[in-house]
This record gives sequence, structure tokens and C-alpha cells, in this order.
Amino acid sequence: MTQQVTQGIKVSVATGFEGTFYKDHKLQYAFSYTITIENQGKDAVQLNSRYWKIKDALNNTVIVEGEGVVGLKPVIQPGEQHSYNSGCLLLSPFGAMHGYYAMVNFSSTRKFKVAIPSFKLSAPFAIN
Repeated sequence: MTQQVTQGIKVSVATGFEGTFYKDHKLQYAFSYTITIENQGKDAVQLNSRYWKIKDALNNTVIVEGEGVVGLKPVIQPGEQHSYNSGCLLLSPFGAMHGYYAMVNFSSTRKFKVAIPSFKLSAPFAIN
């Protein structure tokens, strides 16, 4: 598990390999990830948007930006956490992702970014 704390918000990531399949005549590698966002601060925060940079071993890069996570803009109270599951497709059995969440502090209305630590995606059969 990969973890990082930014301004009192802890982001933890666990990954999984889901299998391979063909899409558009190309072999795709499917990966899942579970993210837990824990508010270790003293103010309630809301996650408003996300930014991802996804890169595979063939040097293909995809940028993903959007509102919330899996259709939600969770409010996370102090001492609480929000977890969600998602996934991505790669054209190689190895890759990595990182990014950030854009959040707002409810007490100060200050907007800030929370780093999503870089984490690796790897198919078990391709590991030496």
C-alpha cells in the first residue's frame, strides 16, 4: 500500500490486476485500485475534483480530469475517511499513476490540492 499526507489529508492506495482482454484489436491490461482519503485535520473538507496522470511501460500517457470521484464530491469530517474503487486500462502489463485532488476547507473556504502518491500497476505474470 502506498500512502502520503498533504495538509492533514492522508491518501492511501491499494492496487490489483483484473486481467486482460482485447478492445479495438489491442490487448488491454485491466487494473483496479482502492483509494482511502482520511481527514487527519481539524476542519471538514470536500473533494471537488481530481487530476490523474497515467503512464504505461510503452510511454503512453493519459491525463484524466473531472469533478469528484466515481460520481461523488464527498465531504470528509475530521477523523473520518472516504474510500472508493476505480480502475484503468493500459496497453502494457506495467504502468504508474499519480495526481491530486482539489479540495476546499469548509472552515476557511480555502482551496488546496492534496497529492495522490505515485503508485505502480503491474500484472503478476510479468514480474521477474
